[in-house]
Amino acid sequence: MTRLFKILLFALALTGLACGPALADEIVSLKVGYLMLSPEGDFAVDGNVLTGDPISLDNDLGFDDSENVIVEGALNLGPFRLAVGYLPLEFSGAGQISRQIQFGDTVFQANADTRSEVTLDIFDAGLTWHIINFDDLPTRIQLGPELAVKLVDTEATFTGTEVGSGLSITETESVNAAIPTVGARARIGISDFIGLVGRLGYMEYDDNSFLDAEAQIEFSPIPLAGLYGGYRYFDLQVDDSGMFIDAQFSGPFAGAFVRF
Repeated sequence: MTRLFKILLFALALTGLACGPALADEIVSLKVGYLMLSPEGDFAVDGNVLTGDPISLDNDLGFDDSENVIVEGALNLGPFRLAVGYLPLEFSGAGQISRQIQFGDTVFQANADTRSEVTLDIFDAGLTWHIINFDDLPTRIQLGPELAVKLVDTEATFTGTEVGSGLSITETESVNAAIPTVGARARIGISDFIGLVGRLGYMEYDDNSFLDAEAQIEFSPIPLAGLYGGYRYFDLQVDDSGMFIDAQFSGPFAGAFVRF
């Protein structure tokens, strides 16, 4: 599935949110932003017989930061908030590995030129129930549990010199995982134009886990539009279908939003 097709599917999902049945207290919001994440951690790809060697994203491969556009749509219906988001991550690097490694079915030679790339497409759907929902006070407060599902589509590619043949070989492996998370979301409206938002979700099962935390501030000088910025942290562990990832991604984001 190409990224263009994924973006089109996500656009349809946002359209569905925006075109849902209108209620008196309905608030639809759309956010578009820019996120920069720095990678840390390891990944490995198993072959048919041998177990792959752990490869460091930052030390062995020297991956650059991922800089991508992020999209989120949300629908507030009374105490409930339904949100869907799309986050594409792409890390790449080139250089020389200091040791011989097994990646998939190929053993790559040390001290030879290598190229590598890891992409993660994360689709996020979450439902929040605001148990605390004070919207008629000078300081508006919303707080409640959130259930979410993270659909993670991962692909890793490594190009280097094969031990024995001396040929340039490219190995690619991909894996899909659906990871549910349980957490909480809070929003505090300090005034009519400034809001603070915090979100935390976590789940671990079958050697897969996902920790997603973020904090942001919203600035809305006019009622229907504004700017936002914050910081996001992911801790992702996937051990499935011959691919192992134990990595952390963190960094700032900023963007604009509209409400209607």
